[in-house]
Amino acid sequence: MASDAPIIIKRVKKGDHGGHHGGAWKVAYADFVTAMMAFFLLMWLINTTTPEQKRGIADYFAAQSISQTFSGSGGVLSGAVLGKNGARAAGTVSAQDKNSPPATSAGGKMQSKADGAASADEDRNSTEDAQFKSAAEAIHQAMQNMPDIADLSRQVMVDQTPQGLRIQLVDQDGRPMFQPGTAELMPYTRKLLEALAKIIGQLPNRVSISGHTDGQPFEGGNGMTNWELSAGRANAARAVLTAAGVDSDHIYEVAGKAGSEPLLPEDPDAPANRRISIVLLREAPPVPLHPGL
Repeated sequence: MASDAPIIIKRVKKGDHGGHHGGAWKVAYADFVTAMMAFFLLMWLINTTTPEQKRGIADYFAAQSISQTFSGSGGVLSGAVLGKNGARAAGTVSAQDKNSPPATSAGGKMQSKADGAASADEDRNSTEDAQFKSAAEAIHQAMQNMPDIADLSRQVMVDQTPQGLRIQLVDQDGRPMFQPGTAELMPYTRKLLEALAKIIGQLPNRVSISGHTDGQPFEGGNGMTNWELSAGRANAARAVLTAAGVDSDHIYEVAGKAGSEPLLPEDPDAPANRRISIVLLREAPPVPLHPGL
């Protein structure tokens, strides 16, 4: 007897090779578009900034230029001082302290003295680096707190060099640091130097001040050239610093370098080459009284 129930045939598709792959491609495409937008934005920014702005941005993000912390007491140079062991991560031990043999002979004593001198140099360098970083941070903070000179932040470059902490006051189009063709300070330059003097005056380091011009020949009155002009500007900066609190005994040298050391060698006539450079010199290690001992 034939059944009246309907016959149902179910077809099952094997595999999904012919179907779509979900939405993973959308995420990958979105990441690609975002990366391309960031890339073209970076290219646009690089193309629209001046060489002075590029150098300023690089110096701002340089690790040696800006300190991320203040000293324990909140002042510029107060609080604890970094020593050799204080600069290490917790749990580490100096290889010299761990492996140096005891001085049991004349040769051992000489080696011990040499190791002690090297350790003293390392401690001195660590201390100077900490002080320089704190001073650089204080300079940036002082400019932020003074509306009269806050706009000059892009004209002040602070970095560490082998010679010491270098502070450069550079010209920009329409905003020179001195009256054109003279050693007369602009009012805002004077205020900036007075603010710097309060920070520099707290450090024991000697100070070197040099004036720089661009590469264009200058012929002023009485036969003045770029050499006399740059020297006069450096000396004018020295006078303001010492009057504002920097000990005159700490002034090591005042020099005029004309256009011999351009900030932008590829563009010797650029305004940024006209600048005042103030360097807090690293202290040289003391000369031993008896080098042979």
